[in-house]
Amino acid sequence: MKLFLGIDGGQSSTTALIGDETGRILGTGTGGPCNHAATDEGRAKLERALSACLETACAQAGLDVTAVRFAAACLGMSGGPDDKREIVAAMLRAGKLIVTTDSVTALAGATETGEGVIVVAGTGSMAFGRNAAGHTARAGGWGHIFGDEGGGFDIARQALRAALRMEEGWGPQTALRNLLIEATGASTANQAMHSFYTDAWPRARVATLARLVDRAALESDPLARAILDDAAAQLAALAGAVRAQLWKPGEIVDAAYSGGVFHSALLRERFRSLVEAEAGTRCAPPRHGPAAGALLEAYRAAGLNPEIGPADR
Repeated sequence: MKLFLGIDGGQSSTTALIGDETGRILGTGTGGPCNHAATDEGRAKLERALSACLETACAQAGLDVTAVRFAAACLGMSGGPDDKREIVAAMLRAGKLIVTTDSVTALAGATETGEGVIVVAGTGSMAFGRNAAGHTARAGGWGHIFGDEGGGFDIARQALRAALRMEEGWGPQTALRNLLIEATGASTANQAMHSFYTDAWPRARVATLARLVDRAALESDPLARAILDDAAAQLAALAGAVRAQLWKPGEIVDAAYSGGVFHSALLRERFRSLVEAEAGTRCAPPRHGPAAGALLEAYRAAGLNPEIGPADR
């Protein structure tokens, strides 16, 4: 029996899927984050994350983790693959080994063919695309200082700005101020802002406050709704930029979206309508999550294209 491995290595966790050549999932496993490996500490974290998810997945599949060999394995890694290839190659035995970015594997599972455009918006944001010729393009993903428009951190930042303006008397009234104060335990928006500069509030935690903007928007707060509308427009612009690099106007292109920001129905539906305003573009939720996408990339590398079952969104 030939075995295949897909791994999604993210900023918060790492997930492994083991499948047979028919597409049947034999085992799954999770581990810790593994987005940086350039330092000794980062390398150790990566090794621990991979070991943990592989051991659990192999145990579920009834495999000996020390002896298993995969026909093909694909790993989509947050933070890029360059500082991880050597480490991964030393830990895995595979006939074909692909170590790539998490955007590649996110798209690989999102559409039926692994072609099209995907917009990923979690803490940050970016768009990635691949056409039938195998050409790829990306837009955004510049980080929180220079970009990441439409991501969770940016949405929370816009909400805090609105709250600060209200508090200082140069902005309109908004429910966002009280919501942010309550969520952070601060007494003022200014105090909340200063707490965001401390280690207690890393970017990923600040990004979780984006849900408060959705809550306020659903309660008809005009500033909150404007923030979500602008985020949707920024994310749709990323998708459009990638589309324009890889396809001619009017060609049929499948687009998908992924990440916690799209849990907001208001933002998601606005994004979908803007993306589909481009003739030929079809926008839908991803068919599978990124771990399944990595597994599908492993299958495709071996010339296979099985159906792997329900989406793991």
